[in-house]
Amino acid sequence: MNGPLPAHERGAALLAVLLLVAVTGAIAAAALEGLRLSRAVAANATALDQARAFADGVEQLAMLTIDDQIQQSPDRTILDGGWNGAVRSFPMPGGALAEARVRDGGNCFNVNSVVQGEQIGLLSHRPSGVAEFVGLMMALGTPEADARRVAEAAADWADSDSTPGPGGAEDETYAGGPSPYRTANSLFADPSELRALAGMTPDLYRRLSPWLCALPTSDLAPVNLNTLSPDQAPLLAMLAPGQLSLERARAVLAARPSNGWGSQVEFWRQDAMRGLAVPLDLQLQPQLRSRWFALDLKVRLGESEFDETALVDARIRPARLVQRRWGG
Repeated sequence: MNGPLPAHERGAALLAVLLLVAVTGAIAAAALEGLRLSRAVAANATALDQARAFADGVEQLAMLTIDDQIQQSPDRTILDGGWNGAVRSFPMPGGALAEARVRDGGNCFNVNSVVQGEQIGLLSHRPSGVAEFVGLMMALGTPEADARRVAEAAADWADSDSTPGPGGAEDETYAGGPSPYRTANSLFADPSELRALAGMTPDLYRRLSPWLCALPTSDLAPVNLNTLSPDQAPLLAMLAPGQLSLERARAVLAARPSNGWGSQVEFWRQDAMRGLAVPLDLQLQPQLRSRWFALDLKVRLGESEFDETALVDARIRPARLVQRRWGG
């Protein structure tokens, strides 16, 4: 017959049992945590799909609104109706809420206008776009030398050649840093790419970012003289750097006729704009009818929140969505 285990063996057996229980508990806890995470991921994916479906519906409604706006005033886009920048709420099924804001998407400096051309490999330096970028930075208080360095670096970043412009920067400038990189040699996809430029600082980018856009074209941004607010005076002052002060630009916009200017000639011939030496392409840049519309969307679904920004091209009716970015 087997007798009782010696005391030291009983202790070893108890330790083995406790170890087995601990390991089993750890495995079970890990399995439960994995199950919880899987459920959370599935729930988040479902919520994201639902939010995108809601956003798609609001997008379609916004584009119909834009089409109606253009139909009512095909020759010029004005601020009647308070559409520009107004936030509208749309209750959705299940307690969700969508908020949408439509604004003039061409009232900005298009960072891609520092070059000309549309095809990769054929992009070249655009002097008037660089000058306009310099003008915007100067209007925001940046010294001219610093502004010119950043603007030339932006042109070199996007153009197709490897020869730096005066004060600019090509691959060799960025290859020698602690984290080497190269210029894009293509249009900017987002204004945030400017943060990689030689001469750009966090403070300058913070001041610039509200005024920037990256339209899917290298054209000068078609700033709408009839939708610019006096607070957006830097976008007018940049057309005549060193000549048109912010105060003068604000006064011009504040004195705009109630139904907007009827032509570019009418705008440039008013007393407040006479005497400015503005290149012809910059005189033709401001428009009276908006082509680009920006759409900012926010969808709240339970405890989740999703953000979207979209760009609508209304040059040809019906308006069409050309860019969409999700965040949140």
